[in-house]
Amino acid sequence: MSTDRSTLEATLSAADFPASKEQIVGYAANNGADEDTLRALRALPLADYENVEKVIRSTPMDKGVEEGQSSSDKAQQARQHTKGGLAEHETEVPSNPIVEELGENRGS
Repeated sequence: MSTDRSTLEATLSAADFPASKEQIVGYAANNGADEDTLRALRALPLADYENVEKVIRSTPMDKGVEEGQSSSDKAQQARQHTKGGLAEHETEVPSNPIVEELGENRGS
Protein backbone atom coordinates (compact mmCIF):
# COMPACT_ATOMS: atom_id res chain seq x y z
CA MET A 1 0.00 0.00 0.00
CA SER A 2 1.38 3.37 -0.86
CA THR A 3 -0.54 6.03 0.94
CA ASP A 4 0.80 8.57 3.36
CA ARG A 5 -0.30 10.83 6.16
CA SER A 6 -0.85 13.94 4.02
CA THR A 7 -3.01 12.02 1.52
CA LEU A 8 -5.18 10.64 4.31
CA GLU A 9 -5.51 14.08 5.91
CA ALA A 10 -6.56 15.64 2.61
CA THR A 11 -8.98 12.83 1.83
CA LEU A 12 -10.72 12.87 5.22
CA SER A 13 -10.44 16.57 6.11
CA ALA A 14 -14.17 17.26 5.76
CA ALA A 15 -15.46 13.89 6.99
CA ASP A 16 -17.85 13.78 9.95
CA PHE A 17 -16.50 12.10 13.08
CA PRO A 18 -16.98 9.89 15.00
CA ALA A 19 -17.33 7.46 12.11
CA SER A 20 -17.17 3.72 11.57
CA LYS A 21 -14.73 2.05 9.21
CA GLU A 22 -17.52 1.58 6.63
CA GLN A 23 -18.47 5.26 6.81
CA ILE A 24 -14.84 6.34 6.40
CA VAL A 25 -14.27 4.06 3.38
CA GLY A 26 -17.58 5.19 1.85
CA TYR A 27 -16.74 8.86 2.37
CA ALA A 28 -13.30 8.43 0.79
CA ALA A 29 -14.74 6.52 -2.19
CA ASN A 30 -17.43 9.14 -2.79
CA ASN A 31 -14.91 11.97 -2.64
CA GLY A 32 -12.42 10.73 -5.21
CA ALA A 33 -9.77 8.99 -3.09
CA ASP A 34 -7.15 7.13 -5.13
CA GLU A 35 -7.11 3.32 -5.15
CA ASP A 36 -4.08 3.00 -2.85
CA THR A 37 -5.73 5.17 -0.21
CA LEU A 38 -8.97 3.22 -0.47
CA ARG A 39 -7.06 -0.05 -0.15
CA ALA A 40 -5.32 1.23 2.98
CA LEU A 41 -8.60 2.41 4.49
CA ARG A 42 -10.25 -0.95 3.76
CA ALA A 43 -7.47 -2.54 5.83
CA LEU A 44 -8.48 -0.55 8.92
CA PRO A 45 -9.62 -2.57 11.94
CA LEU A 46 -13.38 -2.54 12.54
CA ALA A 47 -13.96 0.28 15.00
CA ASP A 48 -15.49 3.70 15.48
CA TYR A 49 -12.91 6.44 14.94
CA GLU A 50 -13.09 9.71 16.86
CA ASN A 51 -11.08 11.85 14.42
CA VAL A 52 -8.70 11.83 11.45
CA GLU A 53 -5.68 11.31 13.73
CA LYS A 54 -7.12 8.02 15.03
CA VAL A 55 -7.69 6.88 11.45
CA ILE A 56 -4.11 7.78 10.47
CA ARG A 57 -2.67 5.91 13.45
CA SER A 58 -4.67 2.80 12.54
CA THR A 59 -4.03 2.89 8.79
CA PRO A 60 -1.29 0.61 7.48
CA MET A 61 1.42 2.73 5.86
CA ASP A 62 4.41 1.78 3.73
CA LYS A 63 6.96 -0.12 5.77
CA GLY A 64 10.25 1.65 6.20
CA VAL A 65 8.81 5.11 5.76
CA GLU A 66 9.22 7.01 8.95
CA GLU A 67 6.89 9.87 9.69
CA GLY A 68 8.49 13.25 9.10
CA GLN A 69 11.39 11.81 7.16
CA SER A 70 12.33 13.82 4.07
CA SER A 71 12.93 12.26 0.66
CA SER A 72 16.66 12.94 0.88
CA ASP A 73 16.80 11.26 4.31
CA LYS A 74 15.01 8.21 2.92
CA ALA A 75 17.43 8.05 -0.01
CA GLN A 76 20.45 8.38 2.24
CA GLN A 77 19.13 5.66 4.52
CA ALA A 78 18.60 3.38 1.50
CA ARG A 79 22.16 4.05 0.25
CA GLN A 80 23.64 3.27 3.63
CA HIS A 81 21.46 0.19 4.08
CA THR A 82 20.62 1.21 7.61
CA LYS A 83 17.49 0.41 9.47
CA GLY A 84 15.75 3.36 11.09
CA GLY A 85 15.67 3.40 14.86
CA LEU A 86 18.90 1.45 15.42
CA ALA A 87 21.69 2.76 17.58
CA GLU A 88 24.86 3.59 15.67
CA HIS A 89 26.77 0.67 17.18
CA GLU A 90 24.02 -1.72 15.95
CA THR A 91 24.18 -0.64 12.30
CA GLU A 92 26.18 -2.45 9.69
CA VAL A 93 29.29 -0.49 8.72
CA PRO A 94 31.32 -1.47 5.66
CA SER A 95 34.90 -2.29 6.54
CA ASN A 96 37.76 -0.12 5.39
CA PRO A 97 39.14 -1.27 1.99
CA ILE A 98 42.74 -0.86 3.24
CA VAL A 99 42.05 -3.21 6.11
CA GLU A 100 40.48 -5.71 3.71
CA GLU A 101 43.47 -5.60 1.36
CA LEU A 102 46.40 -5.35 3.79
CA GLY A 103 44.89 -6.81 6.91
CA GLU A 104 45.40 -3.61 8.88
CA ASN A 105 45.08 0.16 8.60
CA ARG A 106 48.58 1.64 8.43
CA GLY A 107 47.39 5.18 9.10
CA SER A 108 48.35 6.61 5.74
